[in-house]
Amino acid sequence: MKKRVVVTGMGVVTPIGVSIETFWENVVRGVSGVDYIRAFDADGFSTMIGAEVKGLDLDEWFTVKEKSRMETFTQYAVVAARQAISQAKLDMGKLDPYRVGVIVGTGMGGTRLILENHQQLRLHGYRKVSSYLAFASLVDAPTSEISILVGAKGKSGTWSTACATGNNCIGEGCRAIQYGEADIMIVGGTEGQFTPIDLASFCKIKALSTRNESPQEASRPFDKDRDGFVVGAGSGILVLESEESAKERGATILAEVAGYGSTTDAYHVTAPDPEAKGAIMAMKKAILDAELTPADIDYINAHGSSTRLNDQIETLAIKSLFGQDAKSIPVSSIKSMTGHLLAGSGSVELIACILALQHQIVPPTINHHQPDDGFDLNYVPNEAQTHTLRAVLNNSFGFGGYNACIVVKEWQG
Repeated sequence: MKKRVVVTGMGVVTPIGVSIETFWENVVRGVSGVDYIRAFDADGFSTMIGAEVKGLDLDEWFTVKEKSRMETFTQYAVVAARQAISQAKLDMGKLDPYRVGVIVGTGMGGTRLILENHQQLRLHGYRKVSSYLAFASLVDAPTSEISILVGAKGKSGTWSTACATGNNCIGEGCRAIQYGEADIMIVGGTEGQFTPIDLASFCKIKALSTRNESPQEASRPFDKDRDGFVVGAGSGILVLESEESAKERGATILAEVAGYGSTTDAYHVTAPDPEAKGAIMAMKKAILDAELTPADIDYINAHGSSTRLNDQIETLAIKSLFGQDAKSIPVSSIKSMTGHLLAGSGSVELIACILALQHQIVPPTINHHQPDDGFDLNYVPNEAQTHTLRAVLNNSFGFGGYNACIVVKEWQG
């Protein structure tokens, strides 16, 4: 029999808040974190806007040595993990370290560090290359750093499935607990400060919004005038735990991770399956795994990237699976506020789902003024809505055709 998996800690680093409290306050208020890019000169790019992390003082979290050995994607994950570990009140002195694991993933990884050191190599030779490059740029660096920070010696690893990464890491951590491989898993996704080459790569395939004249209105999921996503940065980390472990520790249980479904379109490297078969199956598998039916889902946190195809196919998938009930379920995308955090998006959005359950409030989709043709769902336009929420579905669909969905439920012990 599968063990029940609960959430006992959460942490975030996002463009609209670097604490759970600030993040949720801005989500409910519909605050946009999109602005002109400040990390580098984006003049001349077709897109000059992005959702960068603001208000994070790294000196409050790291020593000089710690900062220098970590790329930003790792720094963000470690800060979010420290928040989550603090909320969960983990005391490793009272735990078996081989029963605590870490699964944290990223998509772009250490691009900034690689570019900087390539420049040093080209101009000054290999002796000027950072001694940290060999491990700090690796996609598994956040998992390693968090494991060292906590002293977690159990099952650990890294998933990298583009924009589905966060949900995949959560789901795989959940499985480790359900089938007895761990008692506690620290899980989530992260993406560091994007670089000129990251921005250029997305500009080149015309995936980004070019609404440079009005940055905060650029990310507009499901709106008729959407013209692409807004690239962002950030991390969301959760502490998952077996019900038995949480109760034995006297931990506060925030929600239950009840279901996980994962599929691959095997269709195209960037475009979703036009029949939405993979997305439908991932949602169906997550709901079945939670021992629920589509009628039991009270809110869908959509992938909602603000691209022409994704929003169209996701709407098709929801209508296909939920049938007539689809129009009565609120469906919203917080990417309208945070931008697209890529590998960090799924876990940040699952945290928003848990906060929605706790507060019985559905986050809005801001900048939603005119639905596209055939887009007739309740996309929670512009203002948060109050709903009775017991079970929530979180969707993440990524480049490469990856689909990962999580169902979280209100905790009922």
